[in-house]
Amino acid sequence: MVEKSWLDNPVKDVSNKFKILAKQRQNSLTKPPGSLGRMEDIAIQLSAMQFTDKPAVNNVHIAVFAADHGVAEENVSAFPQVVTLEMVKNFARGGAAISVLAKTLDAKLEVINAGTVNDHEEMLSVYNQRIAPGTQNFSKRPAMSQSQLLEALNVGSESVKRAINESADLFIGGDMGIANTTSATAIACALLNESAEKLTGPGTGLDKDGVSYKASVIQKSIELHKDNMKSPVGVLQSVGGFEIAALVGAYISCAQNSLPVLVDGFISSVAALMAIKIKPQVKQWMFFSHASAEPGHAMIMQVMDVKPLLDMNMRLGEASGAAIVVPLMRMACVLHNNMATFEQASVSNKDNM
Repeated sequence: MVEKSWLDNPVKDVSNKFKILAKQRQNSLTKPPGSLGRMEDIAIQLSAMQFTDKPAVNNVHIAVFAADHGVAEENVSAFPQVVTLEMVKNFARGGAAISVLAKTLDAKLEVINAGTVNDHEEMLSVYNQRIAPGTQNFSKRPAMSQSQLLEALNVGSESVKRAINESADLFIGGDMGIANTTSATAIACALLNESAEKLTGPGTGLDKDGVSYKASVIQKSIELHKDNMKSPVGVLQSVGGFEIAALVGAYISCAQNSLPVLVDGFISSVAALMAIKIKPQVKQWMFFSHASAEPGHAMIMQVMDVKPLLDMNMRLGEASGAAIVVPLMRMACVLHNNMATFEQASVSNKDNM
C-alpha cells in the first residue's frame, strides 16, 4: 500500500540545550578550545541531534537503494545496465566495497531493490521492492509517474522505520544504478539552474567525448521537461531515479524521527539537496561525509553551504565514502565523552591562571 500522509509530518528540531552543553564540555576539556577542530563540531552536532551529553555512533544502519534507469538506452554509461542487478547480488554475497566496510564497522547493511530491469531470486539482506523494471527514458518522457514517485519515497521511509526499530544511532544511504549519475546531474542542473556542460562528469569512467555526449542528453532532457520542473517534486518525477527518490524519502523520514544522517557522495548529495528543497529543516540532521570526484559535487556543497568531512578523491557511490567517515565520528565521540576536564585532571586552565 502506498502511503503519503507521513510526508506532511513536520521535521523535528535538534536540541539547542544539548548543543550548548556540548560546547561547554568541549571548552572544559584538557586542550585549548577549538584545538580538535571539526572533531569538536561532530561531537557537538551529534549531541544536539541525539539529545544527549554522551553522543555515540555505535549502531550504524546502512541502506543501499538500487534501481535501473531508462536513460541508459542513450548509452550514457561506460557499463551495461545488467551491472545494477549483478552488483545487488554482489552486495548480498559480501563482495562489494560497502559490504566489506559494513562488516568492518559492525554496521547493519540492507540492500533495497527499488526497480532493477530484471527481477531476482530471494536473497538474504535484500528487500525486493521493485516499483517497475527501471524508470522510463527521461530523454523522451517523464522518468516516472506520480504514484511511482510516491512509492519510491515510501521505500526510503520504510528503511528508516527499520533503522529506528533497531535503535540506530546513524543512518547512511547509498545508491546503485547504471546511468544514475546522468539522472543526478539532470536533477542538479534543474535545481541549480546550471548547464549540463558545467556539471556533467565521467560517472563510471566515460572519456571526454562520452562526457560531452552525456551532457548533451541531459541538456536535451531538461529542455523537454522544463514546463514540468517548476517544483522540486516535479524535477524528481521528470528526471529522477527510483533509488534517488528513495534516498530523498529516507532523509526526510530521518529528520522527522530525530535520526542523524551521514550523506555519501554525489548521488546522495543530490538527494540531500532535493530533500532540503522539499523540507528545508532536513539540513540540520545531516553530516556530509566526503568530497566526490564528480565535478558537480563541489557546486552542490557550495549551494547547501556545507563542507564535507574528508576529501579522498572517491566516486564509487554505494555509501562507501560515508562508511569510511564512521570511525572518524566514533573517535570524535570518544574524545568528547572520555577526555578529562581541567578540573578533573587538576590542570590549570587559562581562565584561572
